[in-house]
Amino acid sequence: MTTPNTELIKPKQHFEILDGLRGVAALAIVFFHFMEIVYPPNENFIAHGFLAVDFFFCLSGFVIAYAYHDRIDKMKISDFFKLRLIRLHPLVIFGSVLGLLAFLFDPFSNHSETYETGKLILIFLCSLFMIPFPVMPDRYFNLFGFNAPAWSLFWEYVANILYVLFLHKLSRRNLFLLTLLAAVGICFVSNRAGGSLMGGWSGETFWDGCARISYSFLAGMLIFRSNWIIKSNLGFIGLSVLLLLAFFVPFSEWNWLTEPLIVLFYFPLLVVFGAGATLKQEFKQLCIFSGKISYPLYMTHYTVMFAFANYYTTYKPDTTQLVFIITTGTILLLGVAYLTMVFYDIPVRKYLTDRRKKA
Repeated sequence: MTTPNTELIKPKQHFEILDGLRGVAALAIVFFHFMEIVYPPNENFIAHGFLAVDFFFCLSGFVIAYAYHDRIDKMKISDFFKLRLIRLHPLVIFGSVLGLLAFLFDPFSNHSETYETGKLILIFLCSLFMIPFPVMPDRYFNLFGFNAPAWSLFWEYVANILYVLFLHKLSRRNLFLLTLLAAVGICFVSNRAGGSLMGGWSGETFWDGCARISYSFLAGMLIFRSNWIIKSNLGFIGLSVLLLLAFFVPFSEWNWLTEPLIVLFYFPLLVVFGAGATLKQEFKQLCIFSGKISYPLYMTHYTVMFAFANYYTTYKPDTTQLVFIITTGTILLLGVAYLTMVFYDIPVRKYLTDRRKKA
């Protein structure tokens, strides 16, 4: 068996500020999912928190291009797939198991009793293997009923497959034209959905997810390929504030304009500035930690959201109680994400990486 050239496939240095911003975006999604259960969009102070997924997609396109563009032609396609599976799939599995357990033992719901064992097994297997299966009406026909955030990972996998097969071969001109075409797709989706880009997570809005990752992933690639990196004194705090502002934009009749503008221009601009920003030494460890915990937080946090929704529907807690529950819940979710990262994600990925090198 031919031994892979480890010099070609070892990871490159990270952009620590972009890692830190990924963590900020993950935390915003947690708050958004809590708040959307309680308040209608026009009363939700973080009503556009769902756009953090589009920021993830743009970051992903930039990071994948940065990490692999100069060595993808020297790698086997199988090596690329193995690297991406090792990076992404352990938490897909963990999130699916956690989601199944939360569904079966939800203290505020008996929905699990309405499903046959065979159907639950099929839903779980589809979740493990990233096969969209939107068949749970009590979970709003999420593509992955036990692991709702996995819808974006499904499209991440699709983008990665297309990247290694042909996207990396595109000239910068053709990449630019394809990105423009994808921008038209974003506008079409927004218009068709009445001015919203929230789709992609359910069976009914499945193809909206394709449009969302198509533009943002390609835009991230284009930023790297064009070297659109602007040096600036914007640090982690300043860029974090700018990122959060996008999520705090009021939900209004102007969504048809504000949401596409944020996705088409604002997020790519934040990546451009984030890649060139100066990171102060005192924030370096915070950014590294924020980047590491972002994916475990994203893939485990939704375990409690349906239970929280059932609790809220049954007990109708007042505002003071909600502040306590959401604050405590967020802290606990961060704790769960940390434990998942330290005792599962990092060891499993290290084991799989070592095993691949010895294969």
